[in-house]
Amino acid sequence: MDLTLQRYPFKNKPFAHQGAYLHRFWKDEGVALFAEMGTGKSFMLINNAAMLYDTGKINAMLIVAPKGVYRNWYKDQIPEHMPDHVPYKMACWSPTARKAEQHEMSVMLNAVDDLRILIMNIEAFSTEKGTAFARTFLRVTTAFMAVDESTTIKNEKAKRTKSIIKVGRDARYRRIATGSPVTKTPLDLYAQCEFLGNQYLNAASFYSFQARYAVTVERKMSTHTFKQVVGFRRLDELKEKLDQFAFRVTKDECLDLPDKVYTMREIELTKEQEKAYNQMKLMALAEVNGGLMTTNNALTQLMRLHQICCGHVKLDDGTELDIPSNRIDELMNVLEETGEKVIIWANYRKDIERVKHAIQKQYGMTSVATYYGDTETQERQEIVTKFQDPNSDLRFFVGNPRTGGYGLTLTQAKTVIYYSNSFDLEVRLQSEDRAHRIGQTDKVTYVDLITPGTVDEHIVKALRGKINIASQVLGEKLKEWLI
Repeated sequence: MDLTLQRYPFKNKPFAHQGAYLHRFWKDEGVALFAEMGTGKSFMLINNAAMLYDTGKINAMLIVAPKGVYRNWYKDQIPEHMPDHVPYKMACWSPTARKAEQHEMSVMLNAVDDLRILIMNIEAFSTEKGTAFARTFLRVTTAFMAVDESTTIKNEKAKRTKSIIKVGRDARYRRIATGSPVTKTPLDLYAQCEFLGNQYLNAASFYSFQARYAVTVERKMSTHTFKQVVGFRRLDELKEKLDQFAFRVTKDECLDLPDKVYTMREIELTKEQEKAYNQMKLMALAEVNGGLMTTNNALTQLMRLHQICCGHVKLDDGTELDIPSNRIDELMNVLEETGEKVIIWANYRKDIERVKHAIQKQYGMTSVATYYGDTETQERQEIVTKFQDPNSDLRFFVGNPRTGGYGLTLTQAKTVIYYSNSFDLEVRLQSEDRAHRIGQTDKVTYVDLITPGTVDEHIVKALRGKINIASQVLGEKLKEWLI
């Protein structure tokens, strides 16, 4: 196999920065891939593994990713980017696998010529069962292991971090990948790089790493003393170490990327949501089968199902019910990956307030502003002005796309998140253009939070396909969406 990049049989042509990563690092045992969201780190990891497989260096690949991401690898990323000449078998870890999934997982432990690809969620490493399966997989294969969104293992004390670092010792090649490796302090780097191997940062322990790069003072409590970090030092030295094994790419540097980059983050229903969703779906199907349904009624049913996916629902009598949901947690995971200003669009008033409170708790009271029907007129321009000021503390703009999606210039944002979508195509297109308009000098990444297998997924696909949902939701088409 000719591994010169000009002749390598990629399924999709690499962008310049992707080719640069593969040229420099494809053969290295441990690499940190610090690639901003939207720059195609999945492509780089998949083709890196393919090149190692082609040269007989590996026969397996283990991808570890957060809940909202790991199934995307199975459904989209691997099929889209794995070169056609590479034969592979793939399995998605599940502790309660059905028969077909159990077969896929059992194949992972068999000796086959195909590249074996196991995809696991990060939470599996908090369990004995998940950790044991990964350990067995790595011990019966020669594997390439990658931790996607590696800030999920930045806490060196967490059980899953310890498990992944220990299990990873049995991988032949290791990668960490994230857009923003330092979400709070440079100390975030230690556990992520420890997964690659303790030789990369040349620190015997977290405490020796902290002693070298952090400034601490001893504090006394009533029962004990502790060291409090008050500053950092030798950061130039730390950067020099990282430069030896890390590849950094930002969207600003990717001149050949498209102007708009779209991605999805998946969210699983809680048991409470699943029960409410199925009950509401049966009611909607009964109404469809019962005869003529107007567009307004159809959209009302879709809205209720969509609300359940978001963690609440409003009934006919005006009663609003809250339902436990994973959506806020996934939003906060996405925000942790970017250190820049972000627009968050939400279709419902309750969503906007929930998002605001979660961000205030994590990032501070002045970090977020809301822009929707209840926002006073005199406040609206002040919010936009602060958001457009690069030196302002206001980092997160949370708005209703019908209220804030028209006319505003919000070009300080390079990331736009749809916490929940409008059903109106025009509203979606207009809200996308608040960041992508004259004055924007960077690529813009659009992130849709979706619950797969629900109307939530249909809505996003329809809007991205520029389909007017109101013309799609009657008769058999609505039944198809529900089923």
